[in-house]
Parts: sequence; structure tokens; C-alpha cells
Amino acid sequence: MTVRGSSSVMASRREPPDSLDFFPTPPWATRALLVEVLPQVCGHLHLLTAWDPACGEGHMVEVLAEQITFAKGSDVFDYGRGYPVADFLDADTRLRPGADLICTNPPFNAAVKFALKALDEAPVVALLLRTVWVEGEGRYEALFRDRAPTVFAPFVERVPMVKGRWDPDARSATSYAWFVWVDGEPARAPLWIPPGQRRMRTRPDDARRFGVAADAPLFDLVAAE
Repeated sequence: MTVRGSSSVMASRREPPDSLDFFPTPPWATRALLVEVLPQVCGHLHLLTAWDPACGEGHMVEVLAEQITFAKGSDVFDYGRGYPVADFLDADTRLRPGADLICTNPPFNAAVKFALKALDEAPVVALLLRTVWVEGEGRYEALFRDRAPTVFAPFVERVPMVKGRWDPDARSATSYAWFVWVDGEPARAPLWIPPGQRRMRTRPDDARRFGVAADAPLFDLVAAE
């Protein structure tokens, strides 16, 4: 499947099933990863390619493209934005060529499966999840015991997300963190993302820019038939 680019984030949207747990990521939260976290844990690596395999309407992948040369998105549901439709958890879903970074805000209940597959697909993996995801015997046995993240990076401030839409003015009591794995790097102490990210990393033109279509060839995605 040849990717020709992404269509407007502000284009006519399609409602996904409730089961998809769709919570668009505020752009500033992804910029915080790129500025505050990745340089500290994998700054020695030159990340040229990134893949968001649960990209929804493109809120994260379009921000990744600000710093990463080839940023590509796909999703199991067609949100009407022009991204390839592919189930990341299908064994036959692959990105060709591969990605240096897999970065996504996965469905909470499928996040362990996303992590396990992503770790086999890319040398750097970053998942944005509620901080409570660090807890639980099941997740420990399935993932953390043998494949602990290189860094657990919680936001000091809240990252407000609204189901089914991006609301720049939203507020939230839910805490979020980036879970980051870097191949070959041991686990290190938690890295707190300092306060003020929303203020510093929100751009005045975010709403307008996300309404502009991009048209650039990126990758081929080999998906299950």
C-alpha cells in the first residue's frame, strides 16, 4: 500500500466504534516527548523514520513529522484522513521499510499487545498511556518483568484528552506518561516531564495547520489482505 500523505485533520470525520477507545493526543504532548524525553534516552540515535500505527485523525503523526523526516500513520479504522487502514496487531501488518521509532497512543486495553509487537518492529518505542498502566500483575507478567521500559516519563501537568475529538481547551484529572523503550538500553530512573509543556509547546497555528492537507510520499505498508 503506497502512502501518498495525510489529509486534513479538520476534514469531515467518521465516527469510530466505541470499542476503538479513540482519544486524540494534544499536539503539545507529542512535542514534549520529542524535546524533553527522546533526546535524553536516545539522543545518540538518528531517528529518520517514525510510525504511528494507531494514528486516528493524525494528531500525533503530524507532530512527529515536525522533527522526523519520514513520519507515517495508519489505523485499524478509516477516519477519512487518507491514512492507510491496517490492523497493527495483525501478524502480517508490516512497515516497509521499517521504522526507527514506533510512537503511538494505543487503545488502553490493547496496549500490552501493541507494546510487544512494536518492540519487535522498531529499536525505539514510545507509548502514551495513563500512568496507572504501570500497575497490574498481568502487565508485569506479560511485559514489564522481562521487557521493562528504558524510561517511565510522567507528565507533571495533566494531558487532557476527550473521547472522539481534540479539544484544545479541555481539562482533565487523569494523569499520563510516556513509556519509552530503547533497544539495548537498560532501565533508568523515572524522568518527570516538567510543568509548563502545554503553554510552551502549543503553537498559535496548531488548529489552522492541522486543517491543511499534506501530500508527500512516505512508506509502503504491507498489510493483511
